Formats: sequence, C-alpha cells, structure tokens
Amino acid sequence: MVFSSNIFLFVFLPVFLTFYYLTPERKRSWVILVGSYVFYAWWRVDFLLLFIAVTLWNYFIGRGISNSANGSSRAKRWVTLGIVVNLSALAYFKYTNFGVATVNAAMTDLGLDPWLLTVVILPIGISFYIFQAISYIIDVYRGDTPATENLVDFAAFIALFPQLIAGPVLRYKDIAAQFSQRSHSVDKFAQGVQRFMLGFIKKVIIADTLAPLVNQGFALQDPSFLDAWLAVLAYTAQLYFDFSGYADMAIGLGLMMGFRFMENFSHPYISQSITEFWRRWHISLSSWLRDYLYIPLGGNRRGQIITYRNLFLTMLLGGLWHGANWTFLIWGAWHGCILALEKALGVDTSGASFSPLRWLLCLILVMLGWVVFRAENLSQAITLFSAMVNIEPLSITQALQFSPVYAGQITVLQVTTLLLAWMLIVACGFYQRQLERADYPSGDKLSHVSMGHLSRGYLSKGYLSKAYAFLLMPVFILAIFKLSAESYSAFLYFQF
Repeated sequence: MVFSSNIFLFVFLPVFLTFYYLTPERKRSWVILVGSYVFYAWWRVDFLLLFIAVTLWNYFIGRGISNSANGSSRAKRWVTLGIVVNLSALAYFKYTNFGVATVNAAMTDLGLDPWLLTVVILPIGISFYIFQAISYIIDVYRGDTPATENLVDFAAFIALFPQLIAGPVLRYKDIAAQFSQRSHSVDKFAQGVQRFMLGFIKKVIIADTLAPLVNQGFALQDPSFLDAWLAVLAYTAQLYFDFSGYADMAIGLGLMMGFRFMENFSHPYISQSITEFWRRWHISLSSWLRDYLYIPLGGNRRGQIITYRNLFLTMLLGGLWHGANWTFLIWGAWHGCILALEKALGVDTSGASFSPLRWLLCLILVMLGWVVFRAENLSQAITLFSAMVNIEPLSITQALQFSPVYAGQITVLQVTTLLLAWMLIVACGFYQRQLERADYPSGDKLSHVSMGHLSRGYLSKGYLSKAYAFLLMPVFILAIFKLSAESYSAFLYFQF
C-alpha cells in the first residue's frame, strides 16, 4: 500500500485514525503496531514474518547489551552479533541477485556453466527498517539510549507506517519519549493534514506528470543533445518532488498521530557544494551515514588521507545501500570523490554567501550523478552522457532539436509541469536561503540547521496559515482526481 492510492486515502487512513483516537492513550501503541502491520502486509503477508523476526531479534539484542556491563567485551559481542545478523539479512535479500548475476557473467566468460538460483524478492522498506534497528542497538551499546523494556513500543517504532517504506530514517533515541508522552491538538492535526496535502500534491501533480518524460527520455536508443538534457532535468525534478513529497506525507501523518519526525529535505538544489547538498538531501540518511559509518571509520581525526578515504568509503557504501547495481556504486563513488576533493581544496561549504557559478556547477555535478543513479545499466548511462556533450560544429542545428521519437511523446502538460517544478525549486530554495541567512547571518551554524527549526520558521511566517490551507485544498482535490484517473502511482523508493 502506498500513500498515493485511493485505498489508503479513503479506507485505511480514516479507519486507522478513528481507532487511534477512540483508543486510550496508553494503548495507542497497539493501534499503531496493528495498523502498521496491516499496512505492510497489504503488499505481501509472508514478508511480515521477516519484519516481525527483525523486530524481535533487535529487541532481544538490545536487552542483551543492556544486561552487560557498559562497554564490556560481552556487550561488544552482543552488538557485533546484532549488526552481523541485520546486515546479513539485508545482504541476502538485496544483493543476492546482483552477486549471482555478477559471478555468472564471469563464469560465462570463462566458458563455465552459470549458477541456477531462484530470484530473491526484495521486501519493501527493508533498507530503512534494518538501518533503524542497527542504529538502536548501537545507541544502546554507546549508552546514548537505554534499552527499552516495552516490546510493543519498540515494535511500533520499527513498524511505524508513515515512515516505513521510504523514511525518514528514525532513531529510537530521538522518538522514544514521544511513545511515552506526546501531545495531540486540533492545531497539530491540522498542520499534519496540510503537510500531507503538500506532499501528495508534489508527488501526484508534479512527480507523476514528469514520470513519462523521464522514462521515455532514458529509454531512447539514440537521444539528441536536447533529448538528453530534457530527460535529465525532468528526472532531477521528478526524484526530488517524489521523494520529498513522500517525506512530507510521512511527516504530516506523524503530526496527525502526535509525533514530530525529523525533516528529510532542505531545498537541496540550492546547494553550492556537494558537501552542502548532503546536508540538505535525505538528511536522515546522510546523518545516519555520518554517525554510524563515517565517524566509526575515524572521520577526520586521523589525518587528511584517512579523511579522504573515509569520505569515499562512506559514500561508496551509501551508494551500495541504495541498490544492487553497478550504477549505484558508481554514483556513490562519484559523490565520495567530490566530497574528498572539496575537503582537499578547502572549498567553503558553509553556504553563507551565494555564488551563481558555484550553484550552477554543483547542480550540474548533482545531475550528472543522477544520470548514473537513474540509468538501468552503465550502457544506458553512457548513451545519455554521450548525448549530453554531443554538440558538433557541423550538426549543432540537429543537436538542438528533439529527436522525432521523443518529440512525438512530449506533451504540453509535461513541459509546463517541468517549468513549474524548476520555478518552485529555485524560488522556494532561495526564499529558504534568505530565512537561513536571517537566522544565521555568519553562516557558521548552517551545517547544524535542521528543517524542523526552519519549518517552525515557516509557521511563524504564516507558511501554514489558513490562507495557505485554503490554497492547498483545491489543488489537493485536483490531485485526487488525477490519481483516480490513473491506474497506479508508485513511489520511486517503494521497493527499496
């Protein structure tokens, strides 16, 4: 089940919220748990057993760490066992097909018979709930949070359906207190509804409209220069509005239930360096990689060369986390190399001042990375890259035209939506930058600004005012009509 579906909007959500608010507060974790399991099992009931097994495993690992002396070898064995089993489960379901295919390709080249293996189906959300489970047991081991004795609250945390499929990646230590006590009010619920509507509009009206433009552009066998750049610009916008739209809906649903989740996006396309980009894009993941991978590797504490290595390895493994394909590894290596290069060159990554050239360069670097990220294979990525730079003096006229195949598929609505998307990205992004400069004029704290703080700034400035809600409602209704007219509206990160 996904948020952008009629079954969720008109059946699951109303029924869930009705039961939730009719249940006494001390029992609402049960409602969250049962509702989340129904939400997850809607896709496949059998994978619910894996989900429950991961939950129980990490609950008892947390108890084992807690019952050991803090920092003792016994506690270390518990946390090591927990991490190994978690990563083994993730590796089996996510990387078995990729590993076997890679080995089979090598065996075929050597004239050997390939292995025969049943295709392993990837459970939805496994990348997210495994990472949440790992962060929990590591935090217990570090003493950052006590091991919970309440299995229901812990299971509800792992299963919490608003963020189950595509994040944000929550940490138990940040949300544990909200399971014990959280506020509910009409105003908070209204904020949640408005935030959900905003995300739904971003997903259905913008991202889904751009999807055919992207799919057709990346599928071209011989794209022109203009074909390639239009497809990449469309995908850059589509991915942002799809993923950030999901995050908005997740945060909105959390508010309806009394939770406050961390923000996951902070207008990343206004960044002036890749370092700044990763402070604004998928914030929960980038902070997770920093705290549980980059810093344990040594961070920047062991000299420059080790720092560059750690940056590269963190992003390489981050790329692998995104998917089992050489394209994701190359995408991660691309970002890792640039992060290391920015560190080596002493690039100003604070974002305190604005340079149009630095902004444009960063955006191009991000888009080049998205080509590899989106491509089904390296061959497709190379085809797009070749077209993006293929302007020969004798064929410039042809290069600046759409190919007949692509031109026949492009619609006025798609192009208009793409222009609107980029206008919103630029206008909202630079308005955000003005807010940041007003709050932190020196720029020295920009790296620590959370979107939770900034969204509250929006509230104080009337961002979620009654007038704003009044404007959202008709567009939200239009989005529902659009959704109803289409057969399916999957998230790009649905089975991830």
